[in-house]
Amino acid sequence: MMDELELLKKDWQKKDNHIPQLSYSDIHKMTWKKSSSIVKWILIISILEFTLPHLLYLIPSFQENMNIYETIGIKKYFHAVTLIQYLVVFYFIYQFYKRYKEISVLENAKILMQKIIKTRKTVKNYVIFSLSMILFTVLLLIIGIYLNDDFANSISELNNKATDMSPEKLKIALMIGIGAFGILLTLFMGAIYFLLYGRLLRKLNNNYRKLKELEI
Repeated sequence: MMDELELLKKDWQKKDNHIPQLSYSDIHKMTWKKSSSIVKWILIISILEFTLPHLLYLIPSFQENMNIYETIGIKKYFHAVTLIQYLVVFYFIYQFYKRYKEISVLENAKILMQKIIKTRKTVKNYVIFSLSMILFTVLLLIIGIYLNDDFANSISELNNKATDMSPEKLKIALMIGIGAFGILLTLFMGAIYFLLYGRLLRKLNNNYRKLKELEI
């Protein structure tokens, strides 16, 4: 029995000799290339996320729906919020580009770990900001409806045959409906962000752990 075990042990040792052994430098380079590719995808996704929704403005019905901000008298506030949002999004896209250029330079494991931490923090802040802007825009819409009695009265007249609700009750119903839609939209976008950015961040976390093991 012992002879058989010794033979098996020697056999495995022979096989191990044929398996290529990765050095510290090889693992570091592989991890660096993977991290650089991940950050590049984060940059690409953020640009597409900003660009693609603007194609909706080419749809006439969407343009008509956007007139609601002018109808309830908050168009200038909406434009101000949109301008701020654009500036902040451009800032984050620039930060993603900056992180990508930084992480594309091959340096020691410790510096690469620091860059991964900075990238994760930037992505998390971007997601928090994007979801907050959805809620803020919905809140702005609710406030506009609440302060504009003419809008509620006009809606009430249009739906007079379909409902017996007073303008005040209709206003409350609209505010609740928009609020519920805003929450659902935020949750939906949160799930999208979790699938897209969350998956990439998990890969970055794995790279971070590998680098940490190299440093130990």
